[in-house]
Formats: sequence, structure tokens, C-alpha cells
Amino acid sequence: MKSVAYVDGYNLYYGRLRNTPYKWLNVWDLIEHILRVQEPVDSLTKLVFCTAGIKARFASHGQDSVEAQSTYHRALKSVGVEIVLGQHTKPEKAKLPKAHPHVYHPDPSDVVEVWRMEEKQTDVNLALGMYRDAMSDDYDQVVLVSSDTDLVPALLAIQEDAPQVRRGLILPRHPIAARPPARSLSALCHWTRDHINDDELEAALFSNRVPTAKKPADKPAHW
Repeated sequence: MKSVAYVDGYNLYYGRLRNTPYKWLNVWDLIEHILRVQEPVDSLTKLVFCTAGIKARFASHGQDSVEAQSTYHRALKSVGVEIVLGQHTKPEKAKLPKAHPHVYHPDPSDVVEVWRMEEKQTDVNLALGMYRDAMSDDYDQVVLVSSDTDLVPALLAIQEDAPQVRRGLILPRHPIAARPPARSLSALCHWTRDHINDDELEAALFSNRVPTAKKPADKPAHW
């Protein structure tokens, strides 16, 4: 079974990799492993990684964060991953309700001023890419790696227009997650993997130096 996978890089990072030692991740190896656990005859033939470029002045490590992302993308490309970049909106000031520990309802009278910057085009890139590949007859299965429910319409369109193509879902979540899985996404897929284990991430890490067509990609020091 020929499979194509679409990875929401932002969702993967904030859902599973942030504050872990697994950022230097060979996503191809990870997804290929999960597919073979799900169905041993699956063959991952294409992987698309959709994300947006980091803005240095809003990153925790400034320009080092920008360079780390660029280096990581070179490592991913070296193993056949396709990188599709969106962009961030221009930062704007906004007043939002302040978050308090163990309080799950915002108080509209208790607000703070923040800089707000949104990632754009990633959802559209994911949706269009999945749909086009589903309609191409080149793949037996389309796999989405994201928990973003904005992608429900894309899965629904594939279900209606290409019912012969299997739909898989991998949610980038810890096995013990605070929130329940996205049922609206799962309902449109033939199968769902609702977590990614630590040992799976560790087994799929790149070596500290990854050979590329040009200079090697070295794991960023702060990763």
C-alpha cells in the first residue's frame, strides 16, 4: 500500500516535541514506523512537512532559533522530506484574558496586552496537498499528522471525492494527554493513532551530524 503523509510541523512541535529532547527528529523514520505498526504492508513513498519560518525577534533563542530551523529543514530534506513553508502575520498588539492556574474560563475584565502573531497558509497547504494527492491515483492512502480540526473539510472532501483512498490520522500527542483526542478528525479516517510514545521518538532521532548534498547539518546546541 503506497502512502503519502502530511505533517503539520507547528502542531507536531507544540503538541509533542516542545520541552522534550526529541526536536532533532527524523520525521520520515517516525511516520514510517507508525505506519508499519498499523499495517505491515504500508509503504511511505512521500512525506510533506508544512510549517512557517521562525521570526528571530519573537523566538526564545533569537537568530539561533532561525538558524536551527533552517538546519533542521536541511536534515529533513536529506532523507526525502518535502518542506512547504507558509508565513507568519505581522505582529500586532492585542488585549487578551489572562490565564490563571486551574482556572478554565477566561475573565473578560482581567486582560493583558500581548503581541499576537499567527501562522498563515499552513492549513491551506496541507489541505490542498492532501486533496491533490488523493485525486491523483498515485497513492492508496493519505495520512494526516495533526490535531488541527480546521482540516476537517479537507478530509471530508477526500472522503466524498476519492472514497477509494484510505485516510489515516496520527495525533501528535503524549500518551497521557490533558485533552481528549479530536473526534471530528477521527470520524473521517479509517484509523487513528492518538499518541506518539517517547521510545518511538527516541528511536527516530537523527544522528548529531546529518550528511547533506552540501555541508553537514549539525544538531543545534540548544536542542
